[in-house]
Amino acid sequence: MSTSFERAETDLKTKALRLLASDIRRLRKARGLTLAGLASQLGRSVGWLSQVERGISLPSVADLRALANHFKVPVSFFLTPAASDEKELQVVVRADKRRKLVSGQPRVLEELLSPNLGGRFEIICCEFAGNTPLPQPRKRAAEEAGYVVSGALDIEVTGKWYELSAGDSFRVRGETLRWRNPHEEPAIVVWVVSPPVY
Repeated sequence: MSTSFERAETDLKTKALRLLASDIRRLRKARGLTLAGLASQLGRSVGWLSQVERGISLPSVADLRALANHFKVPVSFFLTPAASDEKELQVVVRADKRRKLVSGQPRVLEELLSPNLGGRFEIICCEFAGNTPLPQPRKRAAEEAGYVVSGALDIEVTGKWYELSAGDSFRVRGETLRWRNPHEEPAIVVWVVSPPVY
């Protein structure tokens, strides 16, 4: 007969597995991938991936690394602690529970403000260290908007530079975009992207 501690521990593990399964399924669907497509890219079977997405099988650390590399998120993204209120995790993101993302740019920190990466858009908090540029312009098949919370950030949209200060906002729709923070102070920007690019 199991003790109340053992039952509580099992319940937490079950919730964590369900959340992991949900994260993987949402990421796959947000990227427009089929089970077969993602399984093939990972070198795993469709049955294995289906069991992972249903919370039946627990992926190994190596599998989580492969998923993290594929989706361009850190492994820690999948290690969200289970909360006592599982439904809250689908609606609310507490300041101390934000998930880190891999920006691919040095001196730029990104945290997910959305509960997950599924859905039609994502909200990200970006911190651009002082004297940090994006060396090459980029063009994404997405609509993006940003709000400068603090500091200042310059953005270049299709060859024209704009200086943004705290309280300013912007929107681009698939245009070529580049940014720079030429100041000493970090810039904090809330960035919304549709569809999600992570």
